[in-house]
Amino acid sequence: MRKIVRNNQFWKNIILFLVSLFILLFGIILLWLSSLRIPDFHSFNDRVVTNSTKIYDRTGKILLYDIHKDVKRTDISSEMMGINIKNATVAIEDSEFYTHGGIRITSIVRAFLSNLFHVGIGGGGSTITQQLVKNTLLTQKVSYVRKIKEWVLAIKIDNSMPKEKILEYYLNEAPYGGTIYGIEEASKTYFDKNAIDLTLAEAAYLAAIPQSPTTLSPYGKNKDKLETRKNLVLSRMLELKFITKEEYDKAKSEIVTFIPQATGGIRAPHFVFFIKDYLEKKYGKDAVETNGLKVTTTLDYDLQAKGEQIVKDGALVNEKAWEGKNASLVAIDPKTGQILTMVGSRDYFDKEIDGNFNVATAMRQPGSSFKPFIYATAFNKGFTPDTVLFDLPTEFQTTCDAKGVALPGHNQEDCYMPNNYDGNFRGPITLRNALAQSINLIAVKLFYLAGLPDSLKTAEDMGINSLKDINQYGLTLVIGGGEVSLLDMTSAYSVFANNGIRNPYTGILKVEDSNGKILEEFRQNPQEVLQKNTALTISDVLSDEKARIPTFGAHSALLIPGKDVAVKTGTTNNNKDAWTIGYSPTITVGVWAGNNENTPMKKGGAAVAGPIWNKFINEALKILPDEKFEKPDLEVDPKTVKPILRGFWQGNENFFIDTISEKLATENTPKETIVEKVLTNVHSILYWVNKKYILGEVPINPQGDSQFDHWETPIQDWWAQNSVNYQIISINDKPTTTDNIHTNATKPIISILEPNSSTNYLPNRKINLKISSSGIYQLIKIDVFVNDIYLGTTDVPFSFSFTPSTLENLQINNEIKVVVYDSVYNKSEAITTFQVQQ
Repeated sequence: MRKIVRNNQFWKNIILFLVSLFILLFGIILLWLSSLRIPDFHSFNDRVVTNSTKIYDRTGKILLYDIHKDVKRTDISSEMMGINIKNATVAIEDSEFYTHGGIRITSIVRAFLSNLFHVGIGGGGSTITQQLVKNTLLTQKVSYVRKIKEWVLAIKIDNSMPKEKILEYYLNEAPYGGTIYGIEEASKTYFDKNAIDLTLAEAAYLAAIPQSPTTLSPYGKNKDKLETRKNLVLSRMLELKFITKEEYDKAKSEIVTFIPQATGGIRAPHFVFFIKDYLEKKYGKDAVETNGLKVTTTLDYDLQAKGEQIVKDGALVNEKAWEGKNASLVAIDPKTGQILTMVGSRDYFDKEIDGNFNVATAMRQPGSSFKPFIYATAFNKGFTPDTVLFDLPTEFQTTCDAKGVALPGHNQEDCYMPNNYDGNFRGPITLRNALAQSINLIAVKLFYLAGLPDSLKTAEDMGINSLKDINQYGLTLVIGGGEVSLLDMTSAYSVFANNGIRNPYTGILKVEDSNGKILEEFRQNPQEVLQKNTALTISDVLSDEKARIPTFGAHSALLIPGKDVAVKTGTTNNNKDAWTIGYSPTITVGVWAGNNENTPMKKGGAAVAGPIWNKFINEALKILPDEKFEKPDLEVDPKTVKPILRGFWQGNENFFIDTISEKLATENTPKETIVEKVLTNVHSILYWVNKKYILGEVPINPQGDSQFDHWETPIQDWWAQNSVNYQIISINDKPTTTDNIHTNATKPIISILEPNSSTNYLPNRKINLKISSSGIYQLIKIDVFVNDIYLGTTDVPFSFSFTPSTLENLQINNEIKVVVYDSVYNKSEAITTFQVQQ
C-alpha cells in the first residue's frame, strides 16, 4: 500500500513538471509572438533589392547583365488597378481572400501532413496575405521558424488593415517577370496601358504570371503553359461568379497581343536570358534574384558582337532580296561544348520581327541539314562514299504502286514520291556526290537502308533530343519532317568536328555565391558517340568543294579559301526555313534564316543563310588556330566488301584480271596491274544488300523487302533506255586462264654484293651499293632499307651509296634490305648484314 502511494506521488510530480514546462514554453511563445511588429508599408516604395546576380562573359570582366540593376516598380492605389486584375488575382491565388483571417487552416494542415509523410516543409496554397509577408518582410530561406513568422504576421496584418489595402500592397509587389514588379509596371510592359484599362483577358494573363514568372513569361518558350493557366484563371473567375458565362467566353476567345520586350543595359540579351532561365531552374528564382551570384559564362563577347552585327546586316539584306526578315546564329567550341556566341534574332529590341524571341532555342524544321546524321548511320553500317544509289522518281508508300498511284481501297494522298530541290533526277550517283549536292531522293533511300530507329539513335546520341517518336515522322524526317533547335543542331554537328567525341553544350564556366564560394564550375565530360572514321568521312564529304559544285557552283558561300571547313545547308518546304551549319576542327557555326511567323521566302539554304555563316566563320577563323581535318581511312578490301558497296552499280558479281597478261589475277599479281571487273546485272541495291546486315551475304529473296518492287521498277525502266551508253560485261569476258607473267618463276633473282658480312666498314667511309640480279624482265627500280629505315630509291641506271655515320640508328651489326621491281611490277628482295667499326 505504501508502495502504491509513492508511485502515485511520483506521477503527480511528473505531470506537474510537464504542465509547468508547457506553461513556461507557451508564455515564451506568446511573448515572442507579441514582439513581432507590423512593418511600415509606406517604406515599400523605397525598398531596394540587394545581392543582385551578375552575369559576365568568359573573361569574367565584361558585365553582360545585372539582374536587378534596372528593377521597375510603379506603385498605384487600389482604385487605379481596376476590378479585372483584382478579381483575376484573387480567383487564381486565394479564392477565400475576403473571408479568411490571413491564413487558411486547411492549407496549414496540408503542409503539416506533407511534412509528416513526405519529409520537408509542405508548401503551396499560401494566402495573398502570406505571399505579401513572404515577398516583402521575410527572407526567402525556407525554415519552420520563418513559416511560423509568416502565419503570425499574416494574421496580425489581416487584423490591422482592410482587405483592399492588403490586395493593393500585394499587387504593387508581385513579380511579373525579369525586372518587372507590380501590376502597373506589368501592364505598361506587356500591353502599354495602365492597369485600370486592362481587358478581362489581359488581366487573366497577368494574374497567371506570378506563380512562375520566368516559365510563364509571354516572351519565353512556354506560351502554351501561359495560355493554359490564363484559361484556368478565367475558369476560376466563372466558378466564383466574378464574371458571367458571356464574359468568360468572350475573354477566352479574345486574341491578346503582347508588345515586344524592351530591355536596356544588357549585352547579348538572348544568351543572357538563356543563362538566367538555366540558373532559375537549377538554383531557384529566389536565389537568382537575391543571393548575389556571380556567373561567368562561356560567351566570347568579341565574337558575340561581330555575330550580332553580321546577323543584323545579313537579315536586312535578306529582307529586301528574299523576304526573310530574321536570322539566328550559334557558335560552339567543339572541343569543349562551350557556347561562344548566341544571337537569337537580328535585333532583340526590334518589335516588328518579335526580336526578343530566341530562335536559337526554338523548334524549327531542319530541312536537308538533318541528312548527315543519316549518312553517318549508313557509313557506320558499311556503306561508303563511293556506294551508288539510283536517283530516279521512286514511290515509297507501299499502299501505292511503283508509279505513285494508290492501290484500290487506299488514299492517293498517302502516296510519297519525293522530289529533289531542282525537280531533276540524275540516275546513278555516289553517296559522296548525293550528300554534297543535297539530293533528297537518295537521302530518303539511304534513310530506309540505314534504318529509321538506328538513324534516330545516331542523331539523339549526337545531341538531337526533340525527335522522340519515329512513327510520327517516317521517311520524311530525313528531309526535315521533324523539328529541332539551332542550338541542338550546332551542338550535334560539333561531334563531326571533334572526330566523333561529344561535349554537351554549356553556357556556364563558373557560378559563385556572394561570398565567393564556387557553386558550379565547368567540367568537361567527353563521350565517344560516333566512330571516329565515320566522323572523319562526313567531314571529308562535306568539305569536298568539287563534289558540291553541280548544286552550289564554284566558290560559293560555302567555301572558305585556305581553310578546312565542312558545311551543310538545309531548306524546308516553300523556303520557310534556311539553314547553314558548318565547322572546322576549332569551331562549329550554325545559322538559321527565315520569318518567325513561318511565311515563305523567295530562296532557301545557301542563298539566305550561307552569306551570314560565311562572314561569321571567316571572322572566327582569323583568331582561332588553323587546324586541318584528319583524313579518313577510305580504303576497303575488295575481297571482303561487296562491289555494290564500293561503287560498282552495274552489278555485284566480280572477277579480277591482270592488265598485262589479260588473264585472271592470282595471289602473285601485283596490285598495280589488277583491275576489277563486274558482270553487268543492273538491279536496285536491295537485290544485293540485306538492310538488316549490310556487309552480309546477298539476300536469298530480295523481293521479300517491301520496298523492292518500288525501287526496282524505275531502275529497270531507266536501264532499258540507257544501257546503250554503258559497256556490258558478260561471263564471256571472264578469262579462263590465270596470270602467267607474275609467278614465283618469273620474279627477279637478286643478291647483295656490297656491303657484305665479311667486311668491317669505317663509319665515315662511303659505301657503294652493288647487287647481282637475273630474271626474265629488266629491273626498273630499287628501294634500300637499313635497319628497317628507308634510305632511298634508285632507278636505272642504278647508283646508290651511303655513309654509315649519317644513319640514325647505326649499330655495330646492321641489316640492309634491297627491294627490286622489274618492268612488269614483279618484286623480290634480298637481305644481308654488315659491320661498322665503333
